[in-house]
Amino acid sequence: MSCSYISKDGNNCINKIDDNSLCYWHNPKADKANAFVKEELEKYLETSSNLEGFQLSHADLHGIKLMVKGKKEGVNLSYADLYHADLSNSHLFHINLSYTSLMKADLSEANLNLGNLENCNMLGTIFSHTKIEHVYWGKNIVQEREAFKEYKAKHLEQSADFFEQGEEVYRNLRKLSESRGHFEHAGYFFHKEMVMRRYQMKPFSFERSISTMVDLFCGYGEKPINVIFFSLSIILTSAVLFFFVGIQNAGEFAAFNISHPLMINVMHFFNALYFSVVTFTTLGYGDISPLGFSRLIAATEAFIGSFTLALFVVVFVKKMTR
Repeated sequence: MSCSYISKDGNNCINKIDDNSLCYWHNPKADKANAFVKEELEKYLETSSNLEGFQLSHADLHGIKLMVKGKKEGVNLSYADLYHADLSNSHLFHINLSYTSLMKADLSEANLNLGNLENCNMLGTIFSHTKIEHVYWGKNIVQEREAFKEYKAKHLEQSADFFEQGEEVYRNLRKLSESRGHFEHAGYFFHKEMVMRRYQMKPFSFERSISTMVDLFCGYGEKPINVIFFSLSIILTSAVLFFFVGIQNAGEFAAFNISHPLMINVMHFFNALYFSVVTFTTLGYGDISPLGFSRLIAATEAFIGSFTLALFVVVFVKKMTR
């Protein structure tokens, strides 16, 4: 009889039953910690590159070459269990590890180039000197998805645990990316790490509010474009306020007036926009000045502008010096 394991594309495993209607490779109870599992797995690869769902918990696969000779595509090891497996110094080029558990697995000095680790559980995975050129990590990790799922269901204790795990995984991926010189990935993982940390804070607390503001303004220093969009929104908002409240231009009061012709109002708006720009950048040419309530608006915009410009310089330099 054949193994009862059915792959995600609906195909049956053709291997013979080992125990409990499952073959040796798909049986989680079968001993994979023996000294011959590496040799047996490499021999299996001579006939098939599909290792989907293989149960390899605690397997000693040090130095194994999981590759198919004469083919460009890599080995399919998706939906597998590699908990605490030793894959150190292994050759995993172009491997598919999507939806696989790599919890506490040792991938130190392994070749993961062009690998697919989408939806892979990497909690506690050892990535020491691992090659990660063009690895696809996916948009988010398992712990992040589970954390937000529990958070939306208002299971705060469970979600906090997943957020903590997510922070740990993203921190390890950030350190790995930095060590391998992949600074764009490192920045992305750092942002995710900080988001995971923020959601562990108490809702509506001062610390969480500050963290949220930093994320919105600059993405924890990883998104200078956020600073630009924020600056433009402040300039435009202030310009609209100046337009309706009024400013002094060449000794004359300039503001929106429904009785004025359209072109006059348009001119007043562009003057207000110009004044907003020079106020935000703290240039202050003096050709246009605020009046009454517009003084408070101008003072507030100037304060925000000086802070935002300094923030942009810091964020931009941080990104460029990487």
